[in-house]
Amino acid sequence: MKINVKKGNLTDAKSEALILALFEEDKKLFGLAYDVDAKSDGLISDIIKSRDFEAKHAQVMVIYTRGLLPAKRISLVGLGKKNEFKLEKLRAAYAKAMQHLRSLNITEAATEFDFNVLSGRKEEVVRAAVEGAVLGLYQYTPFKTVDRAEIKQMKQLEIFATGQDYALIAEEVRKARIITDAVCFVRDLVSAPANEMTPTVMAQKAREVARRKKVACKVLEKSAMKKLGMNALLGVASGSCQEPKFIILEYSGGKKGSAPIVLVGKGLTFDSGGISIKPSEKMDEMKTDMSGGAAVMGAIMAAADLQLSVNIVGLIPATENMPSGCALKPGDILKSYSGKTIEIVNTDAEGRLILADALAYASKYKPAAIIDIATLTGACVIALGDEVIGMMGTDEKLKAEINDAAQATGELVWELPLWDIYSEQIKSDIADYKNSGGRAAGTITAAAFLGKFVGDYPWVHLDIAGPAWFDKDKPYIPKGASGVPVRLLVHFLMKQVEK
Repeated sequence: MKINVKKGNLTDAKSEALILALFEEDKKLFGLAYDVDAKSDGLISDIIKSRDFEAKHAQVMVIYTRGLLPAKRISLVGLGKKNEFKLEKLRAAYAKAMQHLRSLNITEAATEFDFNVLSGRKEEVVRAAVEGAVLGLYQYTPFKTVDRAEIKQMKQLEIFATGQDYALIAEEVRKARIITDAVCFVRDLVSAPANEMTPTVMAQKAREVARRKKVACKVLEKSAMKKLGMNALLGVASGSCQEPKFIILEYSGGKKGSAPIVLVGKGLTFDSGGISIKPSEKMDEMKTDMSGGAAVMGAIMAAADLQLSVNIVGLIPATENMPSGCALKPGDILKSYSGKTIEIVNTDAEGRLILADALAYASKYKPAAIIDIATLTGACVIALGDEVIGMMGTDEKLKAEINDAAQATGELVWELPLWDIYSEQIKSDIADYKNSGGRAAGTITAAAFLGKFVGDYPWVHLDIAGPAWFDKDKPYIPKGASGVPVRLLVHFLMKQVEK
């Protein structure tokens, strides 16, 4: 969908539909809403008086203008109570408005932001509305062939701006499009079936990201990993006929020689559980176990397109976890890249194995910070539900910055403790560590395991097992892949630049 910023007033827009956001308290119209109402001979105020539209959050109503305005329709969307307004509600409102118009087979719309009504920084308001509009319309359709011509699409959104706000709005729309394009790129990767998103294909997608300025991509093959001693990653890969890949993306946007931020993403393109095989129910969703790796790609893609003045390294260990005669077995012991040994007690605790090698490899960059992102534990979903990211780490400042980014983007995190007592559960009798501490505190012990391979660098672990994939539609996240936490990471990186 194209988004154009135009100079002028919304009341003059020759559009299929004008999108107008209202609060519940807006019984007396003023500002932009008053202007549209006045020029439409009181259509909006009549609807409000009749209580057909009460501006409840995400409530949508379409009114036909019958020639009273150049536009054919007015699409009213509710923001709820003004004292409860948050940017998340604005994202949801614009998503719902655009989805409703699309359902009516309308292909283009127009809107304008009344900054006298919408509280918050202008930049944040514009970005949130555009994020909602674009992300709410996402559809994954490459494998739809029957009735393909019937798939409805919105083709254009025009945003009207007046005076000095024009330049600000145009710039924020540009940024929002870069970020939403990255999120949609990640949603596409995660939505793809495992036979179409193998480690090899994932590496190809990383090379596509590296076509941007200041981005380089290097892919380590199995032989190179073997020389380096990445036996934890290779152990997981041993049961699959698909060759593993260790993907390295480097974005050099900052000063030469300045310490990079290293993003490490789990890239399990399919996880059967290995010998410790998973139940068949919902195993098809295990194609999503590379969501963390995809998010790393998306964050670097957005950072490069935004030309952020920061150095970033993305590390993505990519493989399948499959059962076979060559597969890793419970009871095996692996010597990892770090030199530390790991006893395998559960082959379905494989993500932490491939991340162990990647996190240890990260230390060669002498990073300013390490952030790993992984659909790591079902226990995190039990603890926090489907919509919240579990956060653990060793650096208070880094955790606070991640939490600030989470609050700003709506990709929420909740910190779980990472006390030393949890490390007792991953001690092995015959190796340095074992790869599972059992059911109790499973999310925390998985993070405690990862922490053994990080070194002394500031580190945060984000467990996205819940919000990486939704079984039901959310306001601006249609059922399926969410693209979490790309917006969180990009916001965090932008704040690093501002500092």
